Amino acid sequence: MENPDLRADAIELLRRVAMRSKRTVVPFPPEFVTAKAEQGRAAPLARMIQGGRGGSVRLRLYLCITMMATRQPFDLKAPPTPKSWAKLLALDPAKGDRNVVRGLKWLAENELIKLTPRWGGPPAITLRSADGNGREYVRPIEEGRYMRVPVEFWTEGWMLELSPTAIALMLVLIDALGGHSEPHYVSAERRRLYGLSHDTWTKATKELEKHDLLTVQRDSRGSVYDYERMRNLFWLDVDRLKEPPGLTPS
Repeated sequence: MENPDLRADAIELLRRVAMRSKRTVVPFPPEFVTAKAEQGRAAPLARMIQGGRGGSVRLRLYLCITMMATRQPFDLKAPPTPKSWAKLLALDPAKGDRNVVRGLKWLAENELIKLTPRWGGPPAITLRSADGNGREYVRPIEEGRYMRVPVEFWTEGWMLELSPTAIALMLVLIDALGGHSEPHYVSAERRRLYGLSHDTWTKATKELEKHDLLTVQRDSRGSVYDYERMRNLFWLDVDRLKEPPGLTPS
């Protein structure tokens, strides 16, 4: 069972970190959530969340690093120690630091970050291109379309509250819905680009609905008897992230 004191301490630390970043939103490029045919592998996000607890640590580490690295060369020259990262992510003190080390190693091996050894401290961390090709990181706003995640996702504790699959679907829907103000259809072809399994869509949808982050409507493309042509329309309430997870919207 999760320790509520660890969670409360972690949220306070996340608020301090976010305050230093001076961000109101954190941008992510579409390449983070969508696969490229020429690479012949799943999108970085889909690969990142695989592996149970390891996937959870990897994803949350990456989200925090992206939020914290605000200026070129988009690095953390004096990053938190593994134990400090563990506190920031509300991990078990007994083994959280080891999970952090493994998570950072995975991100580096998959070319999402670069680790540079430092004398007397943990390696410096530099963001690399979010599509995992190892190139230099470029601020998403400079490349055109990008996903906006409110900083309250971190400061209100959503990053710790939501499961990795729910976080992944939230990011996918921010990209797929593209700012639509009404429920919108996500085609099967578009879903395949994201690389999330049917089971992930189903479970994560229920979790986001439970938190009043997602509304799903059924839409008929034919007569009322043509059930095979029924489809789901999605609407994500990103503003809900600006309230604590336990607060039921009025």
